[in-house]
Amino acid sequence: MESYDDVLEAVGSRLRSLRSERGTTLSQLSEETGISVSTLSRLESGQRRPTLELLLPLARAHQVQLDELVDAPPTGDPRIYAKPIKRHGTVHIPLSRRPGGLQAFKQILPEGYPGNDAQQKTHEGYDWIYVLSGRVRLKLGDQDFILKEGEVAEFDTRVPHWFGNPGPGPTEVLCLYGPQGERLHVRARTK
Repeated sequence: MESYDDVLEAVGSRLRSLRSERGTTLSQLSEETGISVSTLSRLESGQRRPTLELLLPLARAHQVQLDELVDAPPTGDPRIYAKPIKRHGTVHIPLSRRPGGLQAFKQILPEGYPGNDAQQKTHEGYDWIYVLSGRVRLKLGDQDFILKEGEVAEFDTRVPHWFGNPGPGPTEVLCLYGPQGERLHVRARTK
C-alpha cells in the first residue's frame, strides 16, 4: 500500500500531465487559479509539497475530482454485504442497517418450514410480508391464507399469527417489520 508521502510525490507529475493534456501553459493556469507560475512549476517538479489550498483550485481548473487529482488510495468497497442469519432452517438477510424503526429482511423459508409447530404467537409490532417466490401460508387469528408470488399481507403482530412454507420448494419473502408498531405508508394506489 502506498504511503501518503508517495501519494503526494506523485501529484506533481499528474498535474503536469493534466496541464499538457489541456494544452495550457503555466502562465494560463496561473491566471485561471491565482497561483503564481513559480509555485505551479515547483508543484509540477515535486519541489513543493501540495496543500489543500493549492489543490482545490487546480482540481477545479482541470475539471477533476480532488481524489482523482491526488490519486488517493482506495477507501474500500462501498457495497454493503449483509451477513445472513441462519435460524431454525431459515435464512434472514438484513436489508436495513439502522437500529430501531422499520427493519427490512429477505427471508428464505425451506419447504415445510416450520414443520409441525403451527402455534400462533403475538408480540409488539407491525409486519408486512411480500412473497418474492414460492408460497406462504399465513394464519392470522381465525383466518388462514395462502399467499402466492407477488402477493402481500400486512398485520398488527399483537393479533395471533403464524406463517410457514407449504411448498413446493423454498419460498423467498421480503419482510418489513416495525417493532414499535410502525406501519408502511402507501401513498399511491391503482384503481
